[in-house]
Amino acid sequence: MPVLYMGDGALENGASYLAGVMKTFEIDFDHMDPARRCPDSFLDKAYDAVILSDYPSANFTPAQLKTLKTKVESGMGLVMIGGWDSFVGQSGHYDATILREVLPVEMHNRDDRVNCSSPCVVEKNTDHAIIESLPFAADMPCVGGFNEVKAKANSVTILSARRFKVSKSANAFNFIAQGVSPLLVVGMCGKGRVAAFMSDVAPHWIGGLVDWGSRRITAQSPGASQVEIGEHYAGLFANIIRWTSNTAF
Repeated sequence: MPVLYMGDGALENGASYLAGVMKTFEIDFDHMDPARRCPDSFLDKAYDAVILSDYPSANFTPAQLKTLKTKVESGMGLVMIGGWDSFVGQSGHYDATILREVLPVEMHNRDDRVNCSSPCVVEKNTDHAIIESLPFAADMPCVGGFNEVKAKANSVTILSARRFKVSKSANAFNFIAQGVSPLLVVGMCGKGRVAAFMSDVAPHWIGGLVDWGSRRITAQSPGASQVEIGEHYAGLFANIIRWTSNTAF
C-alpha cells in the first residue's frame, strides 16, 4: 500500500526531494500540496503511513485530525518532518491539536524554530533499525536548523542535533558546545508507529545532510523536479518511512 505525503509545496518545488527518495526506493505515494486544504476524503484510501512535512495544522479540521489519530491508533504510521509549518514553527501550531497526543515528542507553546549559522552536527544516540546501515559514527553530517522539542518519556531518541560555536586562535579551531536537542524520535501510538524528524527534508534546514554519502543519486519522481542527493541522506529518509509504515527494509 502507498503512503500519503502531505506538504513541502508542489512536486516541482520543495517536495521533489522526498518524492525523489521515495521513487528511488520504490515507495508508492500520493502527494498533497499544502496550498490545498485537506479534503474529508483524505484517508478513504488505505495507507501504510501519512507523512506531514510543512503542512500546517490549519489545513485540517478538528474532525479530520481525530480521524487521523484513530487511524494511527489502529496501526497506520505517522511521520512528521520539521519546518516552518511543522510542529509549532511559524504556522504549524500542532501543539494546539490532538496530534500532540500522537507524536512521540512534546512541543513547546511558542515558536520552536532554531536556525544554526555554526555547525550543528547529527549525533547518533542509540542503535535502531532505521540507522543500522548508516555511518553516523564515522561520518557525521550537519543540518542548518530544526524545530526544538522534548522527547516523550516512552519514546526513543535515535539522533540528536548538537550545536557548536566555532572560533579560531592562532592555528587552532575551537569548538564550544552550545546545546543538544532531539532530532529523530520514534515511538508508538496504539498499534501505529510514529516518528518525528525535527529538521527539514529539503533546503535550507537540511544543510549538508542532503549531500551525505560518497555516492551521488540523481532522483526524479513523475511530475517532480530532478534532484541530486547523497546516498546516505536518501537511505535515512527511506528507512524512516519504511519503519513507520511497518514494511520490510
